[in-house]
Amino acid sequence: MFDNYNEKLLPLDGIKLNFNETGLMIMNITIAFIMFGVALGIKRENFQDIVKDPKSVITGVISQFILMPAMTFLIVMIAKLPVSISLGMLLVASCPGGNVSNFMTSLARGNVALSVSLTAIADLASIIMTPLSFTFWGNLYIDTLSDIADPIHIPFIEVLKTITLLMGVPLVLGLWFQQKFPKTTKRIFKTVKIVSFVVFLGFIAGAIAANFEHFAKYFWLIFPIVLIHNLLAFTTGFSISGLLRLSLLNRKTITIETGIQNSGIALVLIFNNKIFPDDGYGGIAFIAAMWGIWHIASGLIISTLWSYRNEPVKETVLIKEK
Repeated sequence: MFDNYNEKLLPLDGIKLNFNETGLMIMNITIAFIMFGVALGIKRENFQDIVKDPKSVITGVISQFILMPAMTFLIVMIAKLPVSISLGMLLVASCPGGNVSNFMTSLARGNVALSVSLTAIADLASIIMTPLSFTFWGNLYIDTLSDIADPIHIPFIEVLKTITLLMGVPLVLGLWFQQKFPKTTKRIFKTVKIVSFVVFLGFIAGAIAANFEHFAKYFWLIFPIVLIHNLLAFTTGFSISGLLRLSLLNRKTITIETGIQNSGIALVLIFNNKIFPDDGYGGIAFIAAMWGIWHIASGLIISTLWSYRNEPVKETVLIKEK
């Protein structure tokens, strides 16, 4: 039965999505704008929190950048999914958490200060960690394939160049802007966050609309994979923080930070790099785009359920583990 399911997904390895140069330019501008907005909210105190509560911060970073990709690798090896689907999952797992995680942590009555710190650290670390993680796990996975018709190699330098240009540069500009114009930053910060979030959703919707025929055909086949993968992410964050006996507040936070991935970065890498054959590997983009929609829904669901548990934490206080 499972083999039959995989056979239905196999055509995705040969699908080329409808994505022109104009769409690519809009996507790049959108992601750069989002990262600029993220940088406006990064403060020196976020990194001082590493000293205040190193256990929770280190746990969150390990959960996102080490455990999540490693668990994803195990899943794709066991499930033996089509190549494009497997690489899409590994790519999303290598991305940092999305900036909506701060809002969801607040809704869940988790430790918002820890969430903000983890987001800031992850966004800066991702300039190196995302290329490193994806090229390591992706190439390790490809090396296990003996029947791939068109062998590929994921070049670390090319992935690093793209991430640096479309993430690193906007982050640096955002940090410079908030230092140079602090009053203006306070006025525009919330607006920039809202606008960037709406624009990103609009971009995802536009990409789906341009490829609606493919999405309509494969939606119910891909959605269970994204659902299970996202559940794996939440479970990983909750389990590692539980094993290390972190407080419920911090367990909520690390769970959400691990389960909310910035799939926009995955789309940037997919369409800006000549890593994959031009005539196929559409499943990678399918996974990233569907993650971009589903993780918001799943994050809101889990955050709403958790909102009934305990009292909220003040955003300016980092709860230190005993």
